Amino acid sequence: MKKKVLILDIDGTLTNSKKELTTKTLQALLDMQERGHIIVIASGRPTHGVQWIADALKLDQYGGYVLCFNGARIVNVKTGEIVFQQCFPKECIAPLYEYARSHDMGLVTYEGDRVITGTRIDKYMEFEAGLNYMELKQVNDFVSYVDFDVNKCLFTAKEEQAPELEKELARQYEGVLSIYRSEPFFIEAMPPGVDKAASLERLFQKIGVDRADTVACGDGFNDMSMIRYAGVGVAMANAQEAVKEAADIVTKRTNDEDGLLEVLEKYFG
Repeated sequence: MKKKVLILDIDGTLTNSKKELTTKTLQALLDMQERGHIIVIASGRPTHGVQWIADALKLDQYGGYVLCFNGARIVNVKTGEIVFQQCFPKECIAPLYEYARSHDMGLVTYEGDRVITGTRIDKYMEFEAGLNYMELKQVNDFVSYVDFDVNKCLFTAKEEQAPELEKELARQYEGVLSIYRSEPFFIEAMPPGVDKAASLERLFQKIGVDRADTVACGDGFNDMSMIRYAGVGVAMANAQEAVKEAADIVTKRTNDEDGLLEVLEKYFG
């Protein structure tokens, strides 16, 4: 049997609407790894926010990988090695902070198990911190405080304003940063050239995997690059329409109906 790699987004794909990993899906993924296949978790979440999934799937035992910050960092879960990392241009921190303040947006970054902000705390930041089991810390001087390596900054914005703000930021930082929305109220600011597909390419070159032997599953805009890149790109039934159009197949069942089981039965049975 040929070894294959399954690449999984978390929210809206691996977990249901309650952010839970169901018993059926978990058992099927453990069985798949027992047969020699590899799992890569690919998420916009910070490293700390992916750890519970890695633990549940026993990636340390089976030799899986986590790709976090939308690809700015890849970790070999078994060894703890950082396989790849790309950091944020430090000179961008101050202007991004000023942009957030002048447009009544929130701005956060990540330090270990904490979400750090220098702007007013809003419900979106609280959601991000809670989702990733992290403490939310407000600091007085954000620009001076952030003197460590940063993989991602995250803007929070009202849903009706976010699309235009995303476009303006993308124009302003073209060629300097990767800017895109991951949720209607989240605008990601990433190191240049970072996306899930580019990081997967680096990983597979390092570990000797042919992209033809990969299956990528997702539901959000930030999953489109890896869905197009993989040998088989899968959009969940609950995915955004643009994601479905980019995919090779769309599951019949949603993430609330264990839609991943269709993929496992078809490609990893």
